Amino acid sequence: MFSRFNYFARETWVSLRRNTMMTVAGVITVAVSLCVLGGSLLLTRLVDHGTQKWQNGVEFIVFMQVKAPAAQTQAVQAELKNDPDVRSFKYLSHEDAYKDFQHYEGGDRPELVNTVTPADLPESFLVAPRKASLTEQIAAQYQNLPGVEEIKTAEKAVKDLLTTSRWIRLGFLTIFLALLFASLFLIVNTIRLATFARRREIEVMKLVGASNWFVRVPFMLEGMVQGAAGALVGAVAVWGLQRVLTDAIPRDSEFWKGWFVSSGDAFQISVMVVLLGVAIGAIGAVVGLRRFLDV
Repeated sequence: MFSRFNYFARETWVSLRRNTMMTVAGVITVAVSLCVLGGSLLLTRLVDHGTQKWQNGVEFIVFMQVKAPAAQTQAVQAELKNDPDVRSFKYLSHEDAYKDFQHYEGGDRPELVNTVTPADLPESFLVAPRKASLTEQIAAQYQNLPGVEEIKTAEKAVKDLLTTSRWIRLGFLTIFLALLFASLFLIVNTIRLATFARRREIEVMKLVGASNWFVRVPFMLEGMVQGAAGALVGAVAVWGLQRVLTDAIPRDSEFWKGWFVSSGDAFQISVMVVLLGVAIGAIGAVVGLRRFLDV
């Protein structure tokens, strides 16, 4: 078993060195394509986190005063419950607000979370009107109720941002697919060049009883090494972009509150990028070998 592993490793290394330029080109193309994909997924997470509060038809949020008496909060809740123009609403307590605050800020600014208690954060109501066109009118009715601090509506800018983000994701996906095809093309040709250069050796191995898998493994490892190398570059780029986005988000702007990309997001995307890179290399190798092996 150990001698077989040494053989596979040695043959993979020899093949990579023999086609250095094609190998480098394949790695670079895989890296660029996965950087585009990783960046697109990270931006998608950023938009998803930032607009999460506006999902499921929520059109405005009623924020109570931090020290509003329970009677005033109950009065607003009763008003919402009896309002025929309100389709649904959700009450968020001080504890719910604190959990959201921990979720948004805990990953990157834990020291800030430690200085805030649930009592420091206001209760609120997420409200979905029966008709989106009535949002401003209904919101105005609740602005002057006792205990209400402010009303936040889903402004047109948010909806425009969602539309823009969809087009951006589509553009990134198109670029990624084009680069993915180029990556596969380069890896396939690298494997074909390697197998062509060693065709006589392969024929001899087949004559003495070597299985297709025994012949195939070094070439598959070659493709997977190319894919993994490019994927590691893509993973590093994802972590770098996560830090850039975290530092670039204005913390003093109310609009950008809740916009973040956590370390967990970057880790998940990086793992996916690495696995996809290895898969690209393996698929390219299998396709490249079909001409020379009965597979």
